[in-house]
Amino acid sequence: LPGIGSQRMMAAGYGYGGEGDWKTSAMVHVMKVMANGMKGGNSFMEDYTYHFDPKNPMVLGSHMLEICPSIADGQVKCEVHPLGIGGKEDPVRLVFNGSAGPALNVSLIDIGNRFRMIVNEVEAVEVTQEFPKLPTARALWKPQPSMEIGLQSWILAGGAHHTVYSQNLTTEYLEDLTDMLGIELVVIDKSTTIRQLKSDLRMNEVIFK
Repeated sequence: LPGIGSQRMMAAGYGYGGEGDWKTSAMVHVMKVMANGMKGGNSFMEDYTYHFDPKNPMVLGSHMLEICPSIADGQVKCEVHPLGIGGKEDPVRLVFNGSAGPALNVSLIDIGNRFRMIVNEVEAVEVTQEFPKLPTARALWKPQPSMEIGLQSWILAGGAHHTVYSQNLTTEYLEDLTDMLGIELVVIDKSTTIRQLKSDLRMNEVIFK
């Protein structure tokens, strides 16, 4: 379901996860329900690529065509461009930039004997560049506590490449949810260190057996 169909479904509150990702699809819907009536949005997302400028590193978040317009900042454009895979006619998609401000990236993974939810607190920044070769919706952010530690922590915790991107929920909301469901929670925030994260992951292996 490429492009505008998935985008409009998410805008209406439905869950969506690309490539059959049912866990992310479920989390998109759950987090939209949790944030009902709040300013800002929740969307299917992935780390599309990385800007490794030593002085100003950032993550470019996007997906092929399926980002929810609830996170948009300013004008949302309806555009048609070729798509090199899928064998379909040129798909219609909504193109926009995500707004700046604090946000979360949330990943729900299955590690065999339990589910683990990984939450990375990020700071979204205003998109000022033009992306003529990326005619899709996108957002830019800086992961906490830093690019290096944030990405390393995500890998160590087993974070997936698909996430739910939230502008209006805080870590406390997800902590309440995991407490209610009995799901392991791993938080990557401004106080995270690699040493402490490794220790927490080892401890969780004992607690959640």
